[in-house]
Amino acid sequence: MQKAIQAAGGRTNLLAYFTFKDHVRLGEKDPGFGAKRESVMDAPRHWWLKAPGGFSEREDEPARFLVWAWTLGALTDSVSTIEVVQDLKDGDMELWGLRISGSVKPAMELYFSRTNDLLARIDWRSDIHRFSGWTNLPAGTKYPTSVVGYKKTTGKAWYYDDVTEVTPLKELPEKLQRAHPSAK
Repeated sequence: MQKAIQAAGGRTNLLAYFTFKDHVRLGEKDPGFGAKRESVMDAPRHWWLKAPGGFSEREDEPARFLVWAWTLGALTDSVSTIEVVQDLKDGDMELWGLRISGSVKPAMELYFSRTNDLLARIDWRSDIHRFSGWTNLPAGTKYPTSVVGYKKTTGKAWYYDDVTEVTPLKELPEKLQRAHPSAK
């Protein structure tokens, strides 16, 4: 677990509060379609999506947990139970894995590259999510710029997400803090 956290920039640099911009497409990978979004995250508790007139919360959105997992925040949560799972070969990549339960239901498996210890894949629910294009923020935090989701039953891609910008925040914007006083 520690080598994955170090590869992503170290525990103190993991993303907690942050904004990100992305371009998500369902189905075929055609850059002319899909939604360009701007979000504020306090994963896994909250995900706010920019909408006309402000931000609206994506309540009950399971992908909050997926984003939290790719930040590796789920590995550091005191409620998480972490277990080592069997190594996996995914295409040409040799992967080692961890299962997270307790803080995530159902449990999810995170797989990391044997080459660089960066997150390469998450198996969760009925999907496989593959991560690539890791890039660095100035503080040393790394994040994936590309996520592709596949259905386990068919092996076919069903979404493509290009993360175009990530900005860490020291705290949530004041308007969002007032809207959700329970957010820490």
